[in-house]
Amino acid sequence: MRRISLSRKIFVVCNTVFLVTVALLCLLPLVNLLAISLSGKSAANSGIVTFWPVDFTVLAYVKTFHNSNFIRSIVISVLRTFTGTFLSMFVITTAGYALSKEFRGRTALMWFFVFTMLFGGGLIPSYLVNTSLGLKNNFLVYILPGAFGCYNLILIMNFFKSIPKALEEAALIDGASFFTVLIRIFLPLSKAGLATVALFIMVGNWNEWFTGILYMSNTKNYPLASFLQVIVVQGNQQDLALDPASAASMSERTIKAAQVFIGALPILMVYPFLQKYFVKGIVVGAVKE
Repeated sequence: MRRISLSRKIFVVCNTVFLVTVALLCLLPLVNLLAISLSGKSAANSGIVTFWPVDFTVLAYVKTFHNSNFIRSIVISVLRTFTGTFLSMFVITTAGYALSKEFRGRTALMWFFVFTMLFGGGLIPSYLVNTSLGLKNNFLVYILPGAFGCYNLILIMNFFKSIPKALEEAALIDGASFFTVLIRIFLPLSKAGLATVALFIMVGNWNEWFTGILYMSNTKNYPLASFLQVIVVQGNQQDLALDPASAASMSERTIKAAQVFIGALPILMVYPFLQKYFVKGIVVGAVKE
């Protein structure tokens, strides 16, 4: 049997302790949030709740799911996330496939895209452009301005460039078109990269809150992130829809905790299904000698 040195054992122990500590730092705040959302009014207001509910109750979730403003914001966020992710993946995938090839003017075109990543016009010019395009108080403002991301484009392009050219050449010789090559060869062999980039885009769309506050005049058109920002950060109690009878039996803190926990739950549910792609090779087994 292979003998493990003392230094290796020390490294494994230290590494394990470090990773467990980081995991707990990420997990415990979420557990505390869940405990507060399931606690009674007096316990939540007094701050005695840690990682286990005190005076267990689900009234905060019942009230949250009866709040039409909250449900509407979830629907807007879901539509924004799925539509924005699909459009963005389509744009950067087709562009990345084209830019992974060698052609005249490719370098200049790449520098043009990189320039947009390094330099931006700023908030006011962006607001004026989007407003002039009719995107103010328009659902498309959540999707179109962020549909193209140069950083994600570079990632996808590098994934495609790593695929052996022999596969594409063989398909083209057999009569396949470039779109067929993209769909039948490049996309299946780039699942790991596509899943990673798609997760980045999904998280960005789900958590982005500033666009709704900037371009929407009515809070009813806010996505969930903007809705929570108004309630939790700005302290706007109107959208909580907390009537006097409900206020007597539950705390605003428990309702806010319930809404924030529900807002974080979808991404936590999606991540395990995509995690397996992070540890897989991009083109393992594509070409066998």
